[in-house]
Amino acid sequence: MRRMNAKATSILALMAALCAAGSAGCSDELNSTGLDGGDIEDQDTIPLTSSYALVGTNQTACYDDRNQIPCPVGGQAFHGQDAQHASNQPSYLLSADGLTVRDQVTGLTWQRSPDTNGDGEIGAYDKLTWAEAQALPNALNAENFGGYSDWRLPTIKELYSLIVFTGIDPSGWNGDASDLVPFIDTDNFDFAYGDESAGERIIDSQYASSSLYVDGSIYSQLLFGVNFADGRIKGYGMSMPGGREKTFFVACVRGNPGYGTNDFMDHGDGTVTDRATGLMWARDDSGSDAPRGMNWEDALAWVEGLKADGYLGHTDWRMPDVKELQSILDYGRSPSTTGSAAIDPVFNATAIMNEGGQEDYPSYWSSTTHAHFLGGSNAAYVSFGRAMGYMGGSWMDVHGAGAQRSDPKAGDPGDYPTGHGPQGDAIRIYNFVRVVRDGS
Repeated sequence: MRRMNAKATSILALMAALCAAGSAGCSDELNSTGLDGGDIEDQDTIPLTSSYALVGTNQTACYDDRNQIPCPVGGQAFHGQDAQHASNQPSYLLSADGLTVRDQVTGLTWQRSPDTNGDGEIGAYDKLTWAEAQALPNALNAENFGGYSDWRLPTIKELYSLIVFTGIDPSGWNGDASDLVPFIDTDNFDFAYGDESAGERIIDSQYASSSLYVDGSIYSQLLFGVNFADGRIKGYGMSMPGGREKTFFVACVRGNPGYGTNDFMDHGDGTVTDRATGLMWARDDSGSDAPRGMNWEDALAWVEGLKADGYLGHTDWRMPDVKELQSILDYGRSPSTTGSAAIDPVFNATAIMNEGGQEDYPSYWSSTTHAHFLGGSNAAYVSFGRAMGYMGGSWMDVHGAGAQRSDPKAGDPGDYPTGHGPQGDAIRIYNFVRVVRDGS
C-alpha cells in the first residue's frame, strides 16, 4: 500500500452516483472513443504522420544470457541489444494540481494516480471490476477531472506506452517492496505493488485497458492489461478461482486519439514503412533461415549478419526493442478468428505448430532484457500467435495473441513439459525475429 496526496472527491462515490442515475457508462457497452462532448485542444492534435511516437524502454544496461555486462562492440557476442540503440526518452510534465501527467512524447495526458476512492492511499480497494472500469471515464468527465471532460479508458497500445524496462521483475521476491523498482516512472506516476495484507501477491499490479482479446473460443473472455509490477502484457480472465470478479488498477487517458493507429506502406521490395511511427520493417520474418526459431544470442547474431549482407538494401537493421515490436501488433486479429497472426496482412508471418499441436504463429524476440532481481537471464518477447499455457491437463491459449512475456535467453524448453507458474505458461526459448530500422 502506498500513501498519496488525498483528493477532495472520491471518484468511486461519484461513479456510484452516476450508476444510480442510470449513466450509460455503467452498461456493459464500451464507449470506444471515451469522448464526452469535450473538444480536444489544438495542442493535443497531432498529425497522423507523427501520431504514434514511441517512447523508448529507457534500458541503458547491456546483458549476456545471464548477467549485466559492458556493452559489446560490433563483432562481439550480444552486440545490437536494446541499450545500444537511440530512442525517444520518457519525458513527462506534471500538472500544477498534481492530478494529471502529460507525456511530452506521445501527446497523451494521464491520471497520475489509481487512487479511485480518494483516501490518499493505493490499495486493493482501489481496484475496479471490468464494468466499474468502463464507468470510470464518465465519472471523471462529470467531475471535469483535472480540468478535462474527454477522458477514456486507454487501449492496450496507449497503456503500454508508459512501460519502462528499468524495472526489476519481483516474481518470487520475499523481501520489502520498498527495495524493488517497478516498470513505470514513479517520479511522475503514483504506483503500488500488490497488497499482501489483503491476500494479494506482490506482483498484483495489473492495469486494465479497453482492449479485449478478439478470440472468443477460449475458456473465458480475456482483457488485455499491463502489469507494471512485473513488466508484462497478458490477457486476464474476468473472474478469479472461486467465481469472484477480477479487479484492476485503472488510469484513464485523454488527448491524441490517433495514438496506436498504424499507417503501413508496402514498398514492394520486401520492406514496409509505418508512416505513423517512422519505422521501416522487413515484410518477412526469420522463419526461412531458422524455421524452429533461435535463442536470444543467436537471434542478435543473425541480425548482425543481415546488416553485414546489406539485407534488402540496408545495413542498419536491428532487432526491435519490445515497445517497437508491440507497436505493430494488430489486436483485431488472432489465429482463431482471422486465421492469421495478430499483425496486418501486409506482413508475412511463418506458420508454426504450437505446444498443443495447433497450427499457429510465432513469438518474436525483442532486443530488451527483462531483468529479474536474480539477474538478466530473460528477454522480453511478443506473442503474435497464441500465448499458451498448460492447465487442466492440456495446452490452451491462456494469455492471448498480443501478450508480451519473457523467457530464458538460453536453455532447453523441453525442461518445462507442462510450462511454468500457476497457469503453466509455455517457456519459449527459441523464438523468431522481425527486423526494423529507422527510415522511410
